[in-house]
Amino acid sequence: MYIILISVHGLIRGHNLELGRDADTGGQTKYVVELARALAEHPDVSRVDLLTRQIIDPKVASDYSVSLEALTPKAYIVRLPFGPRRYLRKEVLWPYLDSMADQALQHIRSIGRVPDIIHSHYADAGYVGARLASLLGVPLVHTGHSLGREKRRRLLDQGVSSHTIETQYNMTRRIEAEEAAMDVASLVIASTRQEVEKQYSQYANYQPRNMQVIPPGTDLSRFHPPRGSIADTPLRHKLNRFLRDTAKPMVLAISRADERKNIHTLLRAYGENSELRQRANLVIIAGNRDDITQLDRGPRTVLTNLLLLIDKYDLYGHVAYPKDHHSNDIPELYRLAARSHGIFVNPALTEPFGLTLIEAAASGLPIIATEDGGPHDIVDHCKNGLLIDPLDADALGEVILSALNDRQRWRTWASNGIKGAHRHYSWQSHVTSYLKAVRRLLGQSSRARMIRPAKSRLPTIERMVVCDIDNTLLGDDAALAELVSKINSDTALGFGVATGRHLSSALNILAENSVPVPDVLITSVGTEIHYGKQLRSDTDWQRHIDYRWERDRLEDLLDGVPGLRLQPKENQRRHKLSYYIDPDKSPPIREIVRHLRQHNLTANLVYSHQAYLDLLPIRASKGQAVRYLAAKWGLPPRCILVAGDSGNDIEMLRGDTLGVVVGNYSPELRHLHGEPQIYFAHGHYARGILEGLEHYAFLVEQTK
Repeated sequence: MYIILISVHGLIRGHNLELGRDADTGGQTKYVVELARALAEHPDVSRVDLLTRQIIDPKVASDYSVSLEALTPKAYIVRLPFGPRRYLRKEVLWPYLDSMADQALQHIRSIGRVPDIIHSHYADAGYVGARLASLLGVPLVHTGHSLGREKRRRLLDQGVSSHTIETQYNMTRRIEAEEAAMDVASLVIASTRQEVEKQYSQYANYQPRNMQVIPPGTDLSRFHPPRGSIADTPLRHKLNRFLRDTAKPMVLAISRADERKNIHTLLRAYGENSELRQRANLVIIAGNRDDITQLDRGPRTVLTNLLLLIDKYDLYGHVAYPKDHHSNDIPELYRLAARSHGIFVNPALTEPFGLTLIEAAASGLPIIATEDGGPHDIVDHCKNGLLIDPLDADALGEVILSALNDRQRWRTWASNGIKGAHRHYSWQSHVTSYLKAVRRLLGQSSRARMIRPAKSRLPTIERMVVCDIDNTLLGDDAALAELVSKINSDTALGFGVATGRHLSSALNILAENSVPVPDVLITSVGTEIHYGKQLRSDTDWQRHIDYRWERDRLEDLLDGVPGLRLQPKENQRRHKLSYYIDPDKSPPIREIVRHLRQHNLTANLVYSHQAYLDLLPIRASKGQAVRYLAAKWGLPPRCILVAGDSGNDIEMLRGDTLGVVVGNYSPELRHLHGEPQIYFAHGHYARGILEGLEHYAFLVEQTK
């Protein structure tokens, strides 16, 4: 198998992962790197590519700028250049994800082999993975890691306003990306039963039969109980300089400096329990820092509050909170805590899985963890600790004290944890279950062939212009004539149209306006592709988009929905169901999508000109058709200039293609202002296309 993993955000490299540096560099980054290594070790896997973002920024290590990093002879980190070069938090990456999909497609072409599966991690990768899997016709596997609906619920419970949640976390876009990934995914891998039953069930596209619980693996070779005497290491010196009595048991917490990790409640539990303070030391590892005042607002606030609480309860000499650590220090920390007969505490408000809990268990260190999320399964499997309400500081303090005082129970928990971690959470057991599920998927799905160009002018062109017809190409006769003349004079330039019209209607309107038959006609909102004067249909595209398309069921379900009226028969196609829509009477588009998902129906809804609604197969759109052409004919997206004016052009305009929005555009395109590689022309109709050609220096005489 050739497997592609996608993990967009954070700092990902094969050594010394900077876990806890920020909210984006946590357990997920470690998980995907170790998953890539573990899969590549299996004899049934020939190559694993972990696709992520290339970052060229003096504020981070130069490692993240290297385009290809070998993890093993069969596993690679592939860093794709998209968006600004500097490091960005995940919430502001959304405008650049279409570009990542285009870059990923070019990488796949360079490998020369279509992957057997694509596995996306988190919502942003789900967005990219859904587009790639749909285009290539391969199964998508998705892992959410943490889910937007659950995060929004938690933030609301904490009193954060809806407006703040939306502006800070881009939550609506994240949740819609999660829904879209679930639409396309053949398999959703979850870490715990709770994740499936309580978190994914909040989604309109919740399909339990497509979900499987496969607990993440852990590289247990680094995590083992203490053996013999522990050496006098730099880490011990670093901790001991904080502590008055280093012989006490250690209450250990390791997490990012993130409010959701709830470190302040653990400090309150310790500070307000005088017996616990006398019984044990508290050690908090909360990422790395040089100067708290230079950190982002989130970790700066968490660490400032940590220092204030230490001062409030006068915990000097009782609490260690070192400024920095290396990933290689983590196993030693667990062993130091286990040697002291201490306890590991994870008080997070919610914990999707809890990788640190597995590491602690394998190190012979009992655990106390939040009752929300993955710890349920871990404690159930390992029987090595207790679950607590993360908001009850008084109870947390009492539970920790009880765990430390019962030495016999502590030994039982320590022994159980070691056995349970190896039995349930090794990478070997994870990969066995993973590949079994993937083989089942591959047996159910038909793989798309690697597309080969047929005889045509298209293999000889170097660039292509693709335009919408109505209100883009047509509307200004003089400008249209000038545009046609320029296209005809450039022998290396291909010409295509992408329209909502069906084929015969498109040909008639082009002929009426003296436009020659294009090299490519993408018609019926991207559901049909024809080539040249012979109008040869691309049957591969038809087979490709037939995936999960149930036209009759869709029409039956939408019958009687207010504000929707079927368009005439001549506007209906095999892969297009078209309505007139009255936005004042109809439900919002988002509600229509939810209605379909609740009935296990998938479709790509395209709303345009505030008057038309087209339902297409999930793999079909003008944008997907353009990218299919790029793959089929070997044209990089940056060699394709696309021009449009309405909502059904949005996917076509985004990404690495050179986008032109003509001056007479519809309001639904207004939000594209400021997005990369989308030029808003002043000129209307074909005049705007000409302006775009000049802006990008796209014609041969402009590039000489």
